[in-house]
Amino acid sequence: VQLQASGGGLVQAGGSLRLSCAASGRFVRIYDMRWYRRAPGEQRDLVTGITSGGSTNYGDSVKGRFTISRDDAKSTVYLQMDSLEPEDTAVYFCNLDVLERIMYYRAYWGEGTQVTVSS
Repeated sequence: VQLQASGGGLVQAGGSLRLSCAASGRFVRIYDMRWYRRAPGEQRDLVTGITSGGSTNYGDSVKGRFTISRDDAKSTVYLQMDSLEPEDTAVYFCNLDVLERIMYYRAYWGEGTQVTVSS
């Protein structure tokens, strides 16, 4: 299973970006999907997650500004980021719980995508 993340870049404060993370390869289905981020000099933190049933959760710092969604037909998770702030500057990582075959789950990480918000 491979994860391909895209959509990062440089944006001014108040702007928007949309990240995507697509899974490819052989697997049965994808369960929970998450986005993490690692700011310079910081540890990697959970930003948001979405279950296979569509339930979502968000970190306090992004509530009301970020929206996670998924398209299971495309095996893709999205992160719509609005009202971006310089504090959102970080490398963003997707994390997916993948059922590779019956009774065999594994968590996969995408390569990071850089998001830089200028003030």
